[in-house]
Amino acid sequence: MNPDITRILSAIENGDTKAADDLLPVVYDELRRLAASRMNQEKPGHTLQPTALVHEAFLRLVGGSRPQQWDGRGHFFAAAAEAMRRILIENARRKSRDKRGGDWVRQEMDDGLVAVAPDNIDDLLSLDDALTKLADEDPELAKLVELRYFTGMTIEETAEILGVSPRTTKRNWAYARAWLQREMDR
Repeated sequence: MNPDITRILSAIENGDTKAADDLLPVVYDELRRLAASRMNQEKPGHTLQPTALVHEAFLRLVGGSRPQQWDGRGHFFAAAAEAMRRILIENARRKSRDKRGGDWVRQEMDDGLVAVAPDNIDDLLSLDDALTKLADEDPELAKLVELRYFTGMTIEETAEILGVSPRTTKRNWAYARAWLQREMDR
């Protein structure tokens, strides 16, 4: 844990434009680890790389013209998880459009044949729909799913960010997975 994160986030909130430059080196390794963990769960042939995911998420978090309001490290990483989720969903939707090839199979010239499975895109979009419904019913459970699924955080890391015990996080994670599975099976 780096206590500088909270200080830098506070400076960004107060309008210090240089503070955003200071933030990336402090959070980059952790965001990169989380993005790589999430990207390892994707099917081969995914065109978005962990580095690109981190940079896009970071730009969305601190690159806007109006200063963000951060309630500390946990809030920042929760927002990063949501940004990564949105980026992955947008990427999946873009891939599924007919004008972008829809069900076509992608061929990589360097690495041989790598298929992008359209059913994986459908699963991701179905998960997004179910997660949106869960957020309407229980925003905290939806945040838990974003942190665990889209960033690959451990139970302990997620518990710390959410400010609850690992036992509660584990119980809520089991419930959220069951709820989402039931919703996706409909």
